[in-house]
Amino acid sequence: MAERLQKILANTGLGSRREIESWIAAGEVRLNGKVAELGARAGIDDELTVKGRFYKVVSDDRDTRRVLIYHKPVGEVTTRDDPEGRRTVFDRLPRLHHGRWIAVGRLDINTLGLLLMTNDGELANALMHPSSELERQYAVRVNGRVTPEIIERLASGVELEDGPAKFDRITRESDSDKRNQWFRVSLSEGRNRMVRRLWESQDLQVARLIRTRFGPVHLPRNLARGKVQEMSADEVAALARTLGLPPRPKAKLRIVPVHPRHRRRAKQRQESRGARRHRGTKPSRARPDSGGRRRRGAG
Repeated sequence: MAERLQKILANTGLGSRREIESWIAAGEVRLNGKVAELGARAGIDDELTVKGRFYKVVSDDRDTRRVLIYHKPVGEVTTRDDPEGRRTVFDRLPRLHHGRWIAVGRLDINTLGLLLMTNDGELANALMHPSSELERQYAVRVNGRVTPEIIERLASGVELEDGPAKFDRITRESDSDKRNQWFRVSLSEGRNRMVRRLWESQDLQVARLIRTRFGPVHLPRNLARGKVQEMSADEVAALARTLGLPPRPKAKLRIVPVHPRHRRRAKQRQESRGARRHRGTKPSRARPDSGGRRRRGAG
């Protein structure tokens, strides 16, 4: 059983496959002591070094697939470690005995609402992959007067700095005469700050942005900001079926940390066994003398 390195590391939650591929390309991943190359595969008991830390590849079929619905508040960043010391979306999550929580996509620091978390890298990758075309829905409050012509342009498509973009659906939720208006918008792309940039292309500013749905998963009305709700096993299985994944995760490879001291001892034992095989000898054992006592070595 062997899998590509980026898949094994993503299964463990170290990062997205694309991010891990960049580590491999930069020479930050070593496989059994050698610098790994893109496309390299690893199996059970192989040794990996990732950014100077030691790991061992193991098979893991114990963990069930779990998905959390997190109501992200304003002021939290979607990153595991923030150099500025700001609160992150991972700070309030329950601890896992194996693996890590993986954020499905990102919400910027000023956006609140639904953020999915999972312990399964395959599910996270399927949810985020452009081919899934999962619709994201947002409630957005816009500062400024929004004319029918602006709505038409945003629905038909405008040119942004990284290519054309549009809302798949846009519905006005409040009185059109007010300068602060609420809209319900949907889109199937996950480009960075796309909702805000679409409105900014029309010289309008977003005052409030709330994600209310990701694919078939809705933000529960009774889930307070900063709180977590775990999806049931049936709901997770249904979500997996939507993405063409089996309802339960197959046995997969992941990595576990190895202390350098344990790694050195294992290497020494391995070298000792290899040396004995090369000499064709067996480890010496003390033999009992005629009185039944073991002889001690000279000296």
